[in-house]
Amino acid sequence: MIIYQNSKTSFCHDVISNNIENVIHDFFKLKLGQTTTTAEINSWKNSMLYMNNILCDDGIPHDAGVIIEYQIPQTSKRIDFIVTGQDDRRKNFAILIELKQWSESEITDKDAVISTFVGKRKREVSHPSYQAWSYASLLEGFNEAVYTSNIQLKPCAYLHNYSSDNIIDNAFYKEHIDKAPLFLKTDPFKLRDFIKQFVKFGDKDKVMFKIDGGRIRPSKNLADNLSSMLKGNNEFVMIDDQKIVYENALHLAKKASSNKKQVLIIQGGPGTGKSVVAVNLLVKLTSLKFLCQYVTKNAAPRAVYESKLKGTFKKSEISNFFTGSGSFTNALPNVFDALIVDEAHRLNAKSGMFKNLGENQIKEIIHASKFSIFFIDENQKVAIHDIGEIEEIKRLANDQNAEVTELELNSQFRCNGSDGYLAWLDHVLQIRETANTSLEEKQYDFRVFDNPSELRDEIFRVNQINNKARLVAGYCWPWKSKKDFNAVDISFEQYDFAMKWNLTEDGMKWVIQPESVNEIGCIHTCQGLEVDYIGVIIGKDLIVRDGIVIVDPSMRDSNDSTIRGYKALQKGDSAKTKELIENIIKNTYRTLMTRGMKGCYIYCVDRETNEYFRNLLQ
Repeated sequence: MIIYQNSKTSFCHDVISNNIENVIHDFFKLKLGQTTTTAEINSWKNSMLYMNNILCDDGIPHDAGVIIEYQIPQTSKRIDFIVTGQDDRRKNFAILIELKQWSESEITDKDAVISTFVGKRKREVSHPSYQAWSYASLLEGFNEAVYTSNIQLKPCAYLHNYSSDNIIDNAFYKEHIDKAPLFLKTDPFKLRDFIKQFVKFGDKDKVMFKIDGGRIRPSKNLADNLSSMLKGNNEFVMIDDQKIVYENALHLAKKASSNKKQVLIIQGGPGTGKSVVAVNLLVKLTSLKFLCQYVTKNAAPRAVYESKLKGTFKKSEISNFFTGSGSFTNALPNVFDALIVDEAHRLNAKSGMFKNLGENQIKEIIHASKFSIFFIDENQKVAIHDIGEIEEIKRLANDQNAEVTELELNSQFRCNGSDGYLAWLDHVLQIRETANTSLEEKQYDFRVFDNPSELRDEIFRVNQINNKARLVAGYCWPWKSKKDFNAVDISFEQYDFAMKWNLTEDGMKWVIQPESVNEIGCIHTCQGLEVDYIGVIIGKDLIVRDGIVIVDPSMRDSNDSTIRGYKALQKGDSAKTKELIENIIKNTYRTLMTRGMKGCYIYCVDRETNEYFRNLLQ
């Protein structure tokens, strides 16, 4: 969506009239139906003065196009400034300029990431050159007008208040600056020459209107790159009912239309291959030129699968195939051909950090797509706001006249292929009664440790095999090391045990980072993922007294968002809230204890609880 569009001459007139920021804001309100902050309005006023100086050259044609605040379709991202026109061979060009008012920054050790003061505090953000390149890459990969009409995009960044300091222009960022040149305070003539190199004649073909009207479809090159990442990767090979579900999903995708939406609900427990099927569908549907995305509420699966599909690419276009479940609050109807929702049991009603956006994530996903696929396991609902249930999906699908298909994944690939272990675990956590009251040693490698240091050392030992063993814990300890790197989060002095929660540096890729075995993960960084061996520290939020499993939400850390607000709920319906909290805590440990494909080792902080598990084994 184009917020402001004009010729160079008219743009310069708007700036000289000292009214450019109000003109942009009026269009902003008209096009987006909302206002913006005073800070952004002031940034327009300041930056447009600088851009007017840049364009004030007879070598840049008077009828070159000027676009301000172009919102990239299907995203909330906006390109600050675009100049359009033709080069000396009459090829169409669009110069994408990322504008920043920064004057200082700090280098980081992360690719394409820099630290600067924005939004009233210091934050890690994308380097401006990377940001400009990524927007161009997004258009080149997904906008049909760009890749079929041979429109040339030239990204760059202009920091008109920033003097060279060997930080913003450090060699560490050279790869990204090479792709999108960086122009600083002393470089206005260089930026002017950069534009003149590609824009020698006016915008005869209305380039931006072509781009703005272009269909959103993945390019063949992008689809081929994605497919090549999957070929030969045994981790994503489908077998048995996975293949059946996959083929049925492809059939429904081809059948779906705006007038006849399709909703597919795929039920499957831990280790049945939900994510394997989801990733295969993402790749195949993309290769068929369907516009689709892989959706999860939890960022960890997205980060891990995105990383695995990127191959040798750094920060590639692959990122554009992955998104959060709150991305569709303002989506237009049927803009996607398919949305593939993994971990659908984690969907919420409201979106946003403060749970104040949108109406219902399930409803919004079905609304935004012709075909919606929900992979779900209701026994993995682990937070008070989780609404993902099969009946709720069916109800909301029916409201939108969508055809609903239900399928199930049964084949067990986790827990050593043992359905017996899962049933036994449900029995011992007293989630449901099963006939599996005992666990045979050959079924699954389950061990109980009396000493957390011995548990840790065993996880370290088996991790040496292939980096597929990790420690996790219930959220019963505050995350002190988040603000103080030298702090220890989980410690048992009597056992000489001291470890931290997973570091922010690893982010949601904690489960695959080689050194992260030295850190402890939680439900947020491991749900939807798997390792060979999982070590679980069970806190005092789940204890056993006289053979009865009891939950105590007060033992959770106060910053645990999964049960935040339960005390207020108790005032309304105490019995219902008690049942909800009991399910959440039990499901949390069930989820943690089923992350291991080959084995699960546990240590319970409460001694009687530890003995309960040990006696059940014996």
